Amino acid sequence: MASNIGMMDSAYFVGRNEILTWINNRLQLNLSRIEEAASGAVQCQMMDMTYPGVVPMHKVNFDAKTEYDMIQNYKVLQDVFNKLKIEKHIEVNRLVKGRPLDNLEFLQWLKRYCDSVNGGIMNENYNPVERRSKGGKDRNSKGSQKTTKSLQANNMHNSGSGDTVDLNKMSGPKQGRGSAVAGGATYSEEIQALSKEVTNLKLSVDHLEKERDFYFAKLRDIEILCQIPEMEDLPMTVAIKKILYADDAKESALEEAQEYLSEAINTVETEVESEA
Repeated sequence: MASNIGMMDSAYFVGRNEILTWINNRLQLNLSRIEEAASGAVQCQMMDMTYPGVVPMHKVNFDAKTEYDMIQNYKVLQDVFNKLKIEKHIEVNRLVKGRPLDNLEFLQWLKRYCDSVNGGIMNENYNPVERRSKGGKDRNSKGSQKTTKSLQANNMHNSGSGDTVDLNKMSGPKQGRGSAVAGGATYSEEIQALSKEVTNLKLSVDHLEKERDFYFAKLRDIEILCQIPEMEDLPMTVAIKKILYADDAKESALEEAQEYLSEAINTVETEVESEA
């Protein structure tokens, strides 16, 4: 199975429109942008469809908006990967930022993996809407219980304190007004410093993404060159493709390519000597 897929694999050349169509058709959703799947819920349900019953859907939050909630979804997904012994590292910190390229690459990998398991055939017995609603009901019922208890506690506290609550509300702002004014300048300076730091980080990320795209395009040009019929069987071309198509986890690709090239050269030299 395609748990490890090289970066030059055809899976990573599947367009975003095809990925969105795949998601919407399988899960009966209506996503229009790749980053809408950044919460990790879609990925969890894709694995649930591929391996029915393996994913605890009651833990998957399709309404996740904050990074904290999204991370919980990816924890569920990573647990599923571990259970199925899928050797795939999830770049959670990058995915939850909602950057289209990072999420597209992960979904491209996921599509390739799911297709390798089910042959690209949709599970007709799987009801995605029902699976989502079951998870939602469990979360809503737990959330409503917590809310009810919280409201009850607040009501008991307010009824017991009586007028004291109102007095505290009246006296509180007067006591804290002076310190708030004094600390305002400090907070403003901190905000400006943090804003500058965020801007610098964004510029750095943009630079890294451009650099990544630049080298990826170079690798793609090399791959196209290696696919020319007159060149694809040459020893050098075969050695280059061994590096291009090596699995992510494979560290000996260069050594293997060098060994193959050395054997090919020795073979040619032997043939030349025998002919001479």
